[in-house]
Amino acid sequence: MALIVPAGAGCARLSMPRTAHIRRRRRVTTSLATLSPPRGSEAVDWVEETSSFFEQDSRPIMLFDGVCNLCNGGVNIVRDNDRNRRIRFEALQSEAGKKLLRRSGRAPDDISSVVLVEKERSYIKSEAVLKIMEYIDLPFPQLAFFLQFVPLFIRNFAYDNVANNRYTIFGRSDSCEI
Repeated sequence: MALIVPAGAGCARLSMPRTAHIRRRRRVTTSLATLSPPRGSEAVDWVEETSSFFEQDSRPIMLFDGVCNLCNGGVNIVRDNDRNRRIRFEALQSEAGKKLLRRSGRAPDDISSVVLVEKERSYIKSEAVLKIMEYIDLPFPQLAFFLQFVPLFIRNFAYDNVANNRYTIFGRSDSCEI
């Protein structure tokens, strides 16, 4: 570390003692989990199983918690700001929603996140929200552009905190409004 002194006053240099660096070896272990098909049944290719959702209509599908007031409010915001109707909607609790969840690599009863399913890819949590914002009208695509610079772990931390408390804060309805 150097100390800067005004001109003409001379220079003084302070130095910090160097400490020896200790290297630690970390033992890295990787565990891989594979899912086995249930006994007595064949494995299902969920992309193939749900391909009919995109045969006639290639628009992405937004999966949402149909009994969550926050989620229903989000769907209403998207609908109001999607003049070109570029997004379709499906409740996570519906049969189609459960199939699309499996296509996205999630459990069919997982209602913890909004999911955006495109023909070739799926998005969850904050990535789904940003992708949905890209599809709808101004100023949402610009907002999504700036929010993408927030690190994913911070966006998902905020998302998870809201999602885990959505019923407490916003309440729930008895049935899906859509």
